[in-house]
Amino acid sequence: MVTIDQEKKRCYGQVKWFSDGKGFGFITPDEGHEDLFVHFSEIASQDNGFRTLKEGSRVSFEIGESPKGKQALKIEIEETA
Repeated sequence: MVTIDQEKKRCYGQVKWFSDGKGFGFITPDEGHEDLFVHFSEIASQDNGFRTLKEGSRVSFEIGESPKGKQALKIEIEETA
């Protein structure tokens, strides 16, 4: 189960890497946090229905806690690399 930090504002960062085959990757936040895990289910679907990220793309997201640590939630693509 993932819980969202309700006091946290929307954050911004850059996609470090993402594997379509594995369905996950990592985002490097602008605010100096450690890299955040991202699961494809948290990515807003694109016009074509796919949920994927390109390395280097700018994204916005919220930070939540999972049993394995912090992760990016409600991810939206701001600028494609």
